[in-house]
Amino acid sequence: MTAGTSRPAGTGAARAGSADAPDVERRALVALGRVVEPPAPALVPLVDALGAVEVLERLRADRLEGPTSRQVSAYRARLDLADVDRDLAMAARAGARLVVPGDREWPPALHDLRAGRPLALWVRGAAGTGLAAAVEHAVAVVGARAATAYGLHVAATLSAQVAARGWTVVSGGAFGIDAAAHRGALSVGGTTVAVLACGVDVAYPRAHEPLLSRVAQDGVLVSEVPPGTGVTRGRFLERNRLLAALSRGTVVVEAALRSGARSTAERARELCREVMAVPGPVTSPLSAGCHEEVRARQAALVTDGDDVLDIVGQLGVDSRPERRAPPGPLDVLDPEDLRVYDAMPLHGAVPAGQLARASLLPVPDVLGRLGRMAVQGLVEATDRGWRRAVPTARRHG
Repeated sequence: MTAGTSRPAGTGAARAGSADAPDVERRALVALGRVVEPPAPALVPLVDALGAVEVLERLRADRLEGPTSRQVSAYRARLDLADVDRDLAMAARAGARLVVPGDREWPPALHDLRAGRPLALWVRGAAGTGLAAAVEHAVAVVGARAATAYGLHVAATLSAQVAARGWTVVSGGAFGIDAAAHRGALSVGGTTVAVLACGVDVAYPRAHEPLLSRVAQDGVLVSEVPPGTGVTRGRFLERNRLLAALSRGTVVVEAALRSGARSTAERARELCREVMAVPGPVTSPLSAGCHEEVRARQAALVTDGDDVLDIVGQLGVDSRPERRAPPGPLDVLDPEDLRVYDAMPLHGAVPAGQLARASLLPVPDVLGRLGRMAVQGLVEATDRGWRRAVPTARRHG
């Protein structure tokens, strides 16, 4: 069985007390979560084929085949860190639970990561509907931490628009664009998911403790590392694959030429997900990455939530209506009316006869057309002839 294949329900770990999987398998996965540093492509196929209990027993007996000897040595060196009861107690205090492949709450989209999928996920929030339901229709919104006021406004507005139409906004809980995306979704009573590079009981950055608590209350916090785990640069980078996998598409709002947001976009492309980018000022270094994505035809240009859902949504349901400029006063005129109107000078009045000669129309016809345009407020009669109405001349002359 391959790493990306879902096993029958009951063979993986799940939250305590659920009917999804045996407790012994669940506990083994908690232990393995302390042994490995995600991702674990050498272990995932073995867990799928043998089960976590058997893999853990073989590791303890030093007879685990598949990973390299160096990997096995690293795993064995961390066996003493595994304290299942402690991890489960920490999760319980935070109101978190463990979700694994085969559980009803496990998002099927994660199997697209194949051997790179998480062994398990720690989940906090959305206990009523579950993680899988929360991300069934989801869009990732990512971007710079040191975002501009423009980027923060666009991220919040776009996320609110997406969430207002029933879609979940997924982001990373960081400063800048991530925070704006979460807040935008929450502002309209929508659902948002924060995928963390630390434990779901850890507030990072600390200044976001109120925001992350709100996300846990009204949305979902997700992490593949055990409770109490801090952040590292590597965990941020590996977290990006989960952001991409849990979403139908990824929107990059602001990103420099080299940025973690573009890393998430690349992961999305690898998973055959849609990638979108918001344009910014051509002089802004924080939009240079977005512009490069569009220039290289690696991302679709989007400007709001309607654009995003037009790309990732269901045809005929989420399609964006065609955008047209509002009709102007002259749009109601037929071609011959326009010929008469265009024959008038920008300033001053001319007799109807002169307009007839310029428009190649009979004088009676011209007078009739002038009368109708006068009713519409486009022209007016004076003692010197006909002229364009002053307000219209200022707007359209």
